[in-house]
Amino acid sequence: MGVLDIIEKKRDGVEHTEDEIYELIRHVASGDIPDYQIAAWLMAVYIQGLTPTETAWLTAAMASSGVRLDLSGIPGIKVDKHSTGGVGDKTTLVLAPLVAAAGVPVAKMAGRGLGFTGGTLDKLDSFAGICLALPHERFIEQVADIGVAITGQTEDLAPADRQLYALRDVTATIDSIPLIASSVMSKKLAAGADAFVLDVKVGTGAFAKDLNAGKRLAQTMVDIARRNDKRAVAVMTDMSQPLGRAVGNALEVREALAALRDEGPADLRLLCLTLGAEMLVLGGKARHLAEAYTSLEQVLASGAALDRLAEMVAAQGGDQSLVYDPDRLPTAPVRQSVVAPRSGYIQSVDALTVGRIAMRLGAGRQTKDDAIDLSVGIDRICKVGMQIEAGEPLAEIHARTVAEAEAVKPALLEAFEIGPEPPAPQPLILGRVSSH
Repeated sequence: MGVLDIIEKKRDGVEHTEDEIYELIRHVASGDIPDYQIAAWLMAVYIQGLTPTETAWLTAAMASSGVRLDLSGIPGIKVDKHSTGGVGDKTTLVLAPLVAAAGVPVAKMAGRGLGFTGGTLDKLDSFAGICLALPHERFIEQVADIGVAITGQTEDLAPADRQLYALRDVTATIDSIPLIASSVMSKKLAAGADAFVLDVKVGTGAFAKDLNAGKRLAQTMVDIARRNDKRAVAVMTDMSQPLGRAVGNALEVREALAALRDEGPADLRLLCLTLGAEMLVLGGKARHLAEAYTSLEQVLASGAALDRLAEMVAAQGGDQSLVYDPDRLPTAPVRQSVVAPRSGYIQSVDALTVGRIAMRLGAGRQTKDDAIDLSVGIDRICKVGMQIEAGEPLAEIHARTVAEAEAVKPALLEAFEIGPEPPAPQPLILGRVSSH
């Protein structure tokens, strides 16, 4: 069947065969199909959808379009974690060394940010000299050696997904759950882990704006894993307010280091222990979640997780002394507070608004070629439920200039809603979907 026949078939809502999907992805990866035909198929998928079976085939085909890492030489069950993205999401910086220190190897391929703030790699750039482009062999050796490595996704990992994603971005086909889920999971499968924990964000600062959309995305990704003979757990978590109290690259690194000293914000601690417990159970280091949670609390209290991060930074050529001396991380020259106009309780903090303001300050990028300022962002963000007095700080702006700080103050103030009564408790963990 030719490419045009494949497009027509999906246009008419007919299910593809496995051979048809693999044939299409082979053409995408080799570059011998014009963009307008790929775009036509993407729009057909956006409108008609894909069945769970088609979605699993598409994921496997994209994962097989390039190199698939073989982690079998690393002892133990390798468990990877993925977040669908949010504002202030520095979880990997805490979770990877924490889980590794508890005995589960973490081989993490991460990306750079596009939008609100930097990605995991941008945050790690705060450690001067760190190498985030490890060759595959060195990446695998480091995980076998110290139990953890974080590196960038290489060009040869799921290259067909990269081609499809670039076109989705300019053809209004981003918001398709089968395409989102297959994009995420193709890179996870190609990276070679045995099991996955997926943090599906729900709220104003996430793709999934409500719990129903979050459940659909979680179930789709978990189903893809199951159909590709992998175990997976998806945890749906709140992203209606920023995670933790810092948004911005070096600011988030400082907060992650505080969390690794067991001194971080309560919501970040809870999320890392929740996701980490799932990773320990999947990795065979605990029989059930309660046992895993307690084990991770003990690792945090011992300082072993902080030491493991320092080991990883040093192994990748970075300045590990910064792990123990975070005051030497990049720092913005200007700090200004936004203060409460009246007394009351914080009712809401709009995560999307806070993320956009951080990007305006220089903490994120609008195009992949934009440079990020690691030092800027927003810190000491008040959380929902906190009591505030008129004139007290709601948040602290870290900027390059006074003018830039002043420019974002009105918008940042608008992100906070203050009311006379305490709001209803807002749970961080919203639900769970498992492949097993």
